[in-house]
Amino acid sequence: MNEGNNQKPVLLVVLGPTGVGKTALCLDIAEHYGIPIVNADSRQIFAELPIGTAAPTTEQQRRVRHYFVGNHHLQDYYSASCYEQDVMALLPKLFEAQAVQSVHRPVALLTGGSMMYIDAVCEGIDDIPTIRDDIREEMKRRLATEGLPALVEELHRLDPEHWAIVDRHNPRRVVHALEICHQTGKTYTSFRVHHVKERPFDIVKIGLNRDRAELYDRINNRVLQMMADGLEEEARRVYPLRGLNSLNTVGYREMFAYFDGTIDRNEAIRQIQSNTRRYMRKQLTWFKRDDRIHWFHPNDEAEIFSYMDTIVGT
Repeated sequence: MNEGNNQKPVLLVVLGPTGVGKTALCLDIAEHYGIPIVNADSRQIFAELPIGTAAPTTEQQRRVRHYFVGNHHLQDYYSASCYEQDVMALLPKLFEAQAVQSVHRPVALLTGGSMMYIDAVCEGIDDIPTIRDDIREEMKRRLATEGLPALVEELHRLDPEHWAIVDRHNPRRVVHALEICHQTGKTYTSFRVHHVKERPFDIVKIGLNRDRAELYDRINNRVLQMMADGLEEEARRVYPLRGLNSLNTVGYREMFAYFDGTIDRNEAIRQIQSNTRRYMRKQLTWFKRDDRIHWFHPNDEAEIFSYMDTIVGT
């Protein structure tokens, strides 16, 4: 650790909804402090999905080193708990790597839009019970016979708080919450209120946001750019693996429906735009519950850097 500075290291967390402009700002921050970027996007970790997840480009990764981008494959098991362990093992090395004579506190940069990944590092993962095999098999059977909408409605009855924030299009998350409800007789929410884990570094959260109409336009245009960049071809390459949970995400679900013939190409694009906007609203709802986030417009770089330098030092 930096022996010339007795203050704790600083973890800068830059967060915000999809399409807000985190990437451009974080490249500038990383270069400003001479540090890498730790990615907190649960889909950008998959090597097969660079276009649909808006992963950092090869040029951007040459400009600044990135961790947790394209380092896993779709068939790999990976979770927020795995991410917590991996990042907590990495951060001391990043802090240690900074020069002893550095004039600022050791600093690391984490950025992304995956709410659970960010919370995993900043607060820690709750101690969720391991599901018994009989419960798991029963819920798997019910998903196949009753369908996801019926299970979503049941979750609404059993745990309305979690229902309000869970991705209701993601069967794994809906089913897991119900597994907890049935096995323990308690709500999934009740297991997500544990004390925040103490971290050996200070956490500074910087939130980026824009006017809602501006965000909508950026998202709509980004989807069109993804299509121009080859999202359809990328989705076709992974289509044989469409049953994997890692592909149960916006951009791929809609393209798979198009490949299946249930919607046409234009409708798939429209749905990707609509579902991305919906996800953006959910992200903002999640982030707005955290009063430790300091919010900025992405264009206010001078104000953002002034705020960071006041904490980190220059």
